[in-house]
Amino acid sequence: MEDRVAKGYKRFAELEALGISDTYYDWAVGISNDPTVRTLIADLPGNKKQPNLVFAAARFVGAPLEPYSEFGKWLVDHWGEVAPVIMERSTQTNEAARCAVLLPLLSELRGPLALIEVGASAGLTLYPDRYSYRYRDDDSTTQFVHPASGPSRVEIPCVIDSASVPSALPEVAWRAGIDLNPLDVNNQEQLDWLEALIWPEHDERRERLREAAKIVANDPPLLVEGDLVDELPDLVAQAPQGANVVVFHSAVLNYLPESHRHRFVELIKSLDNVTWVSNEGAGVLPSVSSQISLDIQGRTILAHNGSPYALVGPHGQSFQRV
Repeated sequence: MEDRVAKGYKRFAELEALGISDTYYDWAVGISNDPTVRTLIADLPGNKKQPNLVFAAARFVGAPLEPYSEFGKWLVDHWGEVAPVIMERSTQTNEAARCAVLLPLLSELRGPLALIEVGASAGLTLYPDRYSYRYRDDDSTTQFVHPASGPSRVEIPCVIDSASVPSALPEVAWRAGIDLNPLDVNNQEQLDWLEALIWPEHDERRERLREAAKIVANDPPLLVEGDLVDELPDLVAQAPQGANVVVFHSAVLNYLPESHRHRFVELIKSLDNVTWVSNEGAGVLPSVSSQISLDIQGRTILAHNGSPYALVGPHGQSFQRV
């Protein structure tokens, strides 16, 4: 089991953290070579071993942003505080910037839209119509897209192919979400956890989270606690008549057992008059991944009703139409 932890953390370092977070790269490489810490992590169940969760839990209880030579010692000394946080919480990263890669697709759909997010966390990605966007295309031209009311205090950057830059924001008539543990942006401890999930060097993401949380707090969505398969049909039925119901999710299905993932896909396909927008990593939805011949390079696959639409940065930083 320790060897599996070593491989997992080395893979995280090389494929996810390299060039994105020097701190997490250093920590992950350090753990992959540290048998003492690997033993502690190996005793955790299932998805609780994942680097994002372990690192966020450590930072939540006060881990210093020091090189691994110091962090590793700290983690061993404070494992009794860190492990309960790992067990109690989950990676509910709520990155509003993912709206930048959802927007080109959402803007093409007939409105008004009734948005339902599966794995909604605090619901920050249910507000694509409330944020401003700064798109830089392949000619290095910058184009801004703003709400009708004017520039938003949340401005999201994204690199995109010029033909895909949306010209306007969608009309959203209703927004709702499902999560096993919905988070409330008015709860400071829950907001602190969302901040802990943001990687150390990403100050812009932290500031965006705070500003997006203010927007959500002023007009909260309907967030339902429960399992996505159990709750989705009732939530779809609650959508306003005449609205185009769009069910979407980003980096959610990889946390489900394969059998439950299959149940969700069968359910979404069975729902009448529902548009399905998925944004998941390679291999999470094999029927989607098998249609991609491009090098995915750590990106996620944005799909429309099961057909690939674009390859996008996992935190909304880039968009390439396929």
